[in-house]
Amino acid sequence: MATARQIAFVDGVRTPFGRAGEKGMYWNTRADDLAVKATQGLLERNPELPLDRIDDVGIAATTQQGDQGLTLGRTVGILAGLPQSVPGFALDRMCAGAMTTTTLLASAIGAGHIDVALAGGVEHMGRHPMGFDADPNPRFLAEKIVSPDSLNMGITAERLHDRFPHLTKQRADEFAMRSQHKVEAAYGRGDIQADLVPVAIRSAQGWGLATEDEGRRPETNLESLAGLKTPFRPHGRVTAGNASPLTDGATMSLLAGADTAKELGLNVKMTLVNYAFAGVAPEVMGLGPVPATEKALKRAGLTIDDIGLFELNEAFAVQVLSFTDHFGIADDDPRINPWGGAIAVGHPLASSGVRLMIQLARQFEQRPDVRYGITAMCVGLGQGGSIIWENPHYNGKKGK
Repeated sequence: MATARQIAFVDGVRTPFGRAGEKGMYWNTRADDLAVKATQGLLERNPELPLDRIDDVGIAATTQQGDQGLTLGRTVGILAGLPQSVPGFALDRMCAGAMTTTTLLASAIGAGHIDVALAGGVEHMGRHPMGFDADPNPRFLAEKIVSPDSLNMGITAERLHDRFPHLTKQRADEFAMRSQHKVEAAYGRGDIQADLVPVAIRSAQGWGLATEDEGRRPETNLESLAGLKTPFRPHGRVTAGNASPLTDGATMSLLAGADTAKELGLNVKMTLVNYAFAGVAPEVMGLGPVPATEKALKRAGLTIDDIGLFELNEAFAVQVLSFTDHFGIADDDPRINPWGGAIAVGHPLASSGVRLMIQLARQFEQRPDVRYGITAMCVGLGQGGSIIWENPHYNGKKGK
């Protein structure tokens, strides 16, 4: 996407992610309130921004009903204290919801139609399980347009193991273990907490405060992973240990034209180079980031070797491995999810795209030797999305 105007990712925050379900920390918290908290936290971190300069608010959710319904961008904006003159909308592209609110609003900024926008997503999978109350058109299955397997994300991951038998369960478990350990190391350094907005929570024990991701398992080892059940297929390879858990949480980002950011005195954490979405067979939806990334790289005039950091959503370990394997990248390449990913912190569907951006932006600050990074993810029903970002801190000295 060639634009005459540079698009800036100014900032991004998220709530801590919680386990979905009655035992999770957000069971008594509304989904829209999670999004409100993320929005307020973002605005508090950027007091230079006049609220009436925000041109639009896009918030994604996969299951838009109940407390995730009623045009989230508008209702959350009002609840977060934005002027009533600021419009908003809701969007659904399943797992890539927040990624799509970001690219949609970024495109409007790049074209000069708007100057400033908020883009994010929320998913309360405890209240709204994926696909809950959905009514797929019977022609999908009756006319064999798609396989019944395509409606079950775990089975699509098993299909990747079938298609690429060299992507073994052992490799998936090793990747999952590293994710847990890398997240814990990042927590130990304080890298992740820097962008978390605390959330007041209520339980049977009274009121508390959510300050960290709830589902981490730093004690994970290969022996414990090897003994887990394979719920999607007898003697399968996908387990609760090498897949992302069901999760609740919200993310929010601040986007602006680079010229507007300069005018308002806003810092720029990264700039958008290009993006692409692509479709694949729904039965192997995990392959989606591959053609999306190829399209984005081609449009940007770059190659995979130009990318110094990757934030890939870990819906399933095998899904990430199918991406790295395609591009000839080693399973343990340090450019891949250096602070771990969704297998450890969770994947609240529509919110996850901005989580990837938040982590990449923070890593850019620490890595002036890296010029380009990618955020990419697979999407239910056979899609993928990929965004290429440029590091404004790049010093021209490429790291080894």
